[in-house]
Amino acid sequence: MVLDYKISEENNIQVLVLRGELIDKNQATDLMREVDELLEQEKNKFIIDLTNLKYMNSSGLNVLIQLLTKTRVQGGESVICHVNKKVNDLLIITKLHTLFKVVDSKSDAAKILTA
Repeated sequence: MVLDYKISEENNIQVLVLRGELIDKNQATDLMREVDELLEQEKNKFIIDLTNLKYMNSSGLNVLIQLLTKTRVQGGESVICHVNKKVNDLLIITKLHTLFKVVDSKSDAAKILTA
């Protein structure tokens, strides 16, 4: 299965929905280009919705780290929501759950980004 994504804007927050499998950084080339374009427009608050992300490996984690780093460098933030058990276990094993803000719902993520 390939990676698919959609970016939309809700209340000045960019909502990035990932779908499929994120197992190769090359899968995210277009995604990262779009994120860079949004950051150039000073759109630096992202909700990363993983509801439909089936699987992710270390390369996928690297993509999430890049997203987080890019937004924070631009004075913004990224919050991850709707993490399935497999991805959550990966975040815990790698201790990345301490780096990312991970919440249950999109509304919880929006609260963090608008606080």
